[in-house]
Amino acid sequence: MASILFFLLLSVSFTASAQRQTNISLRSSLTPLTNSSWFSPSGLYAFGFYRQGNGYSIGVFLAGISLNTVVWSAKRDDPPVPTNATLLFSSDGRVVLQSAQGDETLIDSPSQPASLAAMSDSGNFMLYDSDGKIIWQSFDHPTDTLLPTQQLKAGAELVSSASETGHSTGFYRLKMQHDGHLVQYPVDTQDTAPYSYWASGTNGYGDNVTLNLDQDGHLYLLNATLFNIKNITVGGYPTKETINMMKLDADGIFRIYSKNLTRNGNWSAEWSSTEDKCDPKGSCGLNGYCVMNDLEAECRCLPQFAFVNQGNWTSGCERAFRAESCKDKNGSGAYTIEEVRFTDWEDVPYSTLSVTAKGDCEQACLEDCNCEAALFDDGKCRKQRLPLRFGRRNMGSTNFALVKVGKPISPMDRNEPIIEKKKPSRTIVIVSVSFVAFGLVMFAIFGIIIYRYHVLAYKRVPNNDGTGSNQEFAPRAFTFAELGNFTGGFKEEIGRGSFGTVYKGLIPSTQKVIAVKRLEKVLAEGEREFQNEMKVIGKTHHRNLVRLLGYCHDEHNRLLVYEYMSNGSLADILFSPEKRPCFIERLEIARNIARGIVYLHEECETQIIHCDIKPQNILIDKYRCPKVSDFGLAKLLKPDQTNTFTGIRGTRGYVAPEWHRNMPVTVKADVYSFGVMLLEITCCRKNVDYSLPEAEAILEVWVYQCFQDGGMDKLAGDEVADKRQFERMVKVGLWCTLDEPSLRPSMKKVLLMLEGTVEIPIPPSPNSFFTAI
Repeated sequence: MASILFFLLLSVSFTASAQRQTNISLRSSLTPLTNSSWFSPSGLYAFGFYRQGNGYSIGVFLAGISLNTVVWSAKRDDPPVPTNATLLFSSDGRVVLQSAQGDETLIDSPSQPASLAAMSDSGNFMLYDSDGKIIWQSFDHPTDTLLPTQQLKAGAELVSSASETGHSTGFYRLKMQHDGHLVQYPVDTQDTAPYSYWASGTNGYGDNVTLNLDQDGHLYLLNATLFNIKNITVGGYPTKETINMMKLDADGIFRIYSKNLTRNGNWSAEWSSTEDKCDPKGSCGLNGYCVMNDLEAECRCLPQFAFVNQGNWTSGCERAFRAESCKDKNGSGAYTIEEVRFTDWEDVPYSTLSVTAKGDCEQACLEDCNCEAALFDDGKCRKQRLPLRFGRRNMGSTNFALVKVGKPISPMDRNEPIIEKKKPSRTIVIVSVSFVAFGLVMFAIFGIIIYRYHVLAYKRVPNNDGTGSNQEFAPRAFTFAELGNFTGGFKEEIGRGSFGTVYKGLIPSTQKVIAVKRLEKVLAEGEREFQNEMKVIGKTHHRNLVRLLGYCHDEHNRLLVYEYMSNGSLADILFSPEKRPCFIERLEIARNIARGIVYLHEECETQIIHCDIKPQNILIDKYRCPKVSDFGLAKLLKPDQTNTFTGIRGTRGYVAPEWHRNMPVTVKADVYSFGVMLLEITCCRKNVDYSLPEAEAILEVWVYQCFQDGGMDKLAGDEVADKRQFERMVKVGLWCTLDEPSLRPSMKKVLLMLEGTVEIPIPPSPNSFFTAI
């Protein structure tokens, strides 16, 4: 009876005077185990420590009920703190978290030092100046919840939690835009219509529209003159002995909840923005799509893809087949197309074709090494690169998702049990062996005939100026005179680098534009060694590698013939403000470069360490797709190649520290160079610039300092809207540029981190030695 009376008094107190508050004076402190919270006068709300995982976090929560409900979180993405931490309202007017070692973390950022703090019965934690004016309040910085009397102001947004039990930043946001539009988006997307999945329909009502919640659950929009322009809910939910709140849940749907303060039990959802749990875009992660099964959402993967984590659908799907390189001229030999009907996806094509039939779109994708999927609808074939995002079943859609798939990974490769098959009968074995033996004999005979035919044919046409069909197996050998003719006497220079000078050329018979690189100071290797190295490079075929068409080994001349890249190098566009790609395009460029290096390190026949990853060695084709060039050439260089080399392989500024320490050089040297370049791609500046202040001259040093100090805005600038993805790229770059090679991730792990399929731990100091990720 006493407890019921307490809650009755509490609810009356709450509804009658939500502005009552408990004042907190300077030098007050809290610890997780003793005096852990500052309570509001009614005891309903509290500000302080709450249990999170194996430690504690800081926020505002409903304390006067059986289960604490967090309604606001401070530093929500920071790890939980231990029991020996202290929350202090310091003598200089700051609210700080102190570790046992004396380190301080600022909890809020008021415009000036505070003289007084207060916790109100409305659930608002406030800081006041000496004149009694509010200089900071939690109501102005909501996380995922809106309380009665609280507003979501223009430009502010709610961001969901990662899960029902965790309060870190999740996958969805609800933004009150400056145009009066209340819109829901996935995080890390632009505020544009293609990414929205719920909207209030009030765009055009001006800059000062606010979202408001009344005590009875009435959720509505007010303009600058306090005119109600939109009722989102009609309200009218009970208020006697009851509290209502609005929350953007982890599944991307926002709901009105109510709880009776006098009864035990959970919160009750009174209203939700949608009943379709597949409406929030991206609920199934990358390469997955959402299907409604009765009233529940179910995630499915693209054909021949499998869940990254079966117990966590938001982790998305990954290939369950080998990502082969292009095997023939058309790139179609290693792949087939599988379709997914009645689905909608994010549509970000790199190329759009007008075709009459779905089969034409399938063939166009198969023949394009850059194409990993295509969307076909109404005569339009829109080529895509993986991963595909925001997939969901839509039975009204006429869209076909055409996915390029390869050979499935065998059970042995996936560490799955192999099902033992029944042994064939003896007769079948004898017949099978006979057929196999006969086939091998016939294959050998035809092989000898074909080999002799091609050798004789090649000898009969010594001056053929085409690349020939033999280039599918090995680069073509050209004479120096031929290449001189193709380039007009090496007249048009299009590039110069550490390996030599590049000239533009044309093969007259095929009108194929080529790039001819004239190597300088190459090791004096014999004909056999040079040709062997060229064959190794020639066998590499990947959409993100520049293709070697041929070579010349004519007396002292060493030349290489490549496919021509019409948009120059990454350095040409990255460091030129007028050509610079937008942030989303730069992110995709980084991912594609990583894919090319993964192929060199792990997937091609002979592992290749590039040794000179830098923007000048990343070329851009006519589709703005990056391709790694000059790979595999480090073996051919003299140690004193140019003054940019320090007796080692690589270019100053991109060289991994192990080169200077006489340590074994592995693929992790390329990871370091890629990390430096990734930071350049992210920040759009060169890795060394002595025209800048000393603290900013070395890019990776400055980036880590900004990351450590929380000054990421200095790096991002106004151009980057996707701040979380920007931070992801920075963290990957810092991991790659660690001094200790064993701490750097593999390029495969780097690619997964850039694609968002794995979490990225906080990178240590560049000189620290921790357990490798």
